[in-house]
Order: sequence, then structure tokens, then C-alpha cells
Amino acid sequence: MSSGQRPQHIRSFTNRRIHFTAGQRAAHERLLPRFGIPYAPGTLDRAAAFGRDAPCILEIGFGMGETTARIAQARPDVDFLACEVYPAGVGALLRRLEGESIGNVRVVEHDAVEVLRDMILPGTLAGAHVFFPDPWPKVRHHKRRLIQPPLVALLASRLAEDGYLHCATDWQHYAEQMLEVLSAEPLLRNTSDAFSPRPDWRPLTKFEQRGLALGHGVWDLVFRRRAGAGAVMPPS
Repeated sequence: MSSGQRPQHIRSFTNRRIHFTAGQRAAHERLLPRFGIPYAPGTLDRAAAFGRDAPCILEIGFGMGETTARIAQARPDVDFLACEVYPAGVGALLRRLEGESIGNVRVVEHDAVEVLRDMILPGTLAGAHVFFPDPWPKVRHHKRRLIQPPLVALLASRLAEDGYLHCATDWQHYAEQMLEVLSAEPLLRNTSDAFSPRPDWRPLTKFEQRGLALGHGVWDLVFRRRAGAGAVMPPS
């Protein structure tokens, strides 16, 4: 590796094929120029991207965008920068944004780790959402789980003082790992003794409702950037 190259991080997603409906494809082609932000290795001008200066929350992996759209509608005073790598999900969210006249969401179709690392300045995010990331349940795949110390350190460095990181999962083992990793990050403090009640502003998805009806658990974790914490840079 040359001195000018960045080390590769472990990706928590695969380049799997996901069904792309005609409607999602059409929305992706037509609306991404309107609501999308292309990845670029330089600081994002949020005021230019959103047309205003407002608190910004990063969402990592929004799936089909149902939760993203509902939260953005309920919090019109906040801007949401939503990252997803799968075009079908991007197309689905874009359709929601247009159909429901939601103007405070911008979409980046790219690896969120690189977006966070290269486009977001330290100490500038009001919050970050990581809802139901891939649990990678097989032991040999646990290393691919998104919530690992290097990413948590990077996320914590990008949060403003008292900014929050909210994670949720329906896999108990992953929830326990998340709690351990988040609790070990010196820039963060837990807002609860362990797991948090689901905040009212995080809506239940249809998938989550089905799981709860079957007796499956859901675990929320809400941590905040410590007041007065120094600008500690995460590992490169």
C-alpha cells in the first residue's frame, strides 16, 4: 500500500442482487438528481445541499426508506442525510420523498463509512441513526457487523457536543455486542443504564410490528457525545 492510500475498512454489506421494480428504477433515474448527493472525497456543503442551515442527522442504511420518511416528516426543522448502497431502497425512498412532499432529506447512494469519513466534519452532526443493520448471525461473519469500535469512534468524532447516536436491532446477541462497543467509546455516554425504551419518534416498521407480534425482542440504544469531550480523532 502506498503512503497516499487509505487502508480498506471491512464492508458490512455485500454486492448482492436485490429486485429492482420498474417504479423504483424510474424513481431512481428521475429523482436522484433532485434529492441525491454524489459521494465526493471533500467536505459536504450542507447549506447548499439542503438550501438552509439546520441541524443534521445522518442515517446509515435506511432499507426501503419507510422509517426515514416518517421521521423526517415528524421533524421538519431537522435535515436528514440518508446513506444506502442498494438502488432498490434508494428508489423506494425517492418515491416517498416526492409523493409525500418531504424536502428535508438528501440521499447518498454510497458506503456510509466513506461518506462519514470524507464528507462530514468532526463535531457537526446533531445525531446519527443506525436502525436494524444486517446482524450477520453466523459467528464467522461477526467481523462484518457494522457496529465495531473503529466505526463507533468515527461516528462519535462527527457528533456535536450532546449529539446522539441511536442504534436498534432485533437480534439479542448483536444488541449485547452493540452495548459493549458503544459503552467502551470514551466520547460517548449511555442515556440509560443499559438499553433504552424506544423513543416515540422512532416509528415501528411493518417488519418490526410482525416480529413483536411473534414475540421477538427489539433493543434500542441511545448514546450521547459527552459534554466537554475533546476532539479525539478516530483511528485511520
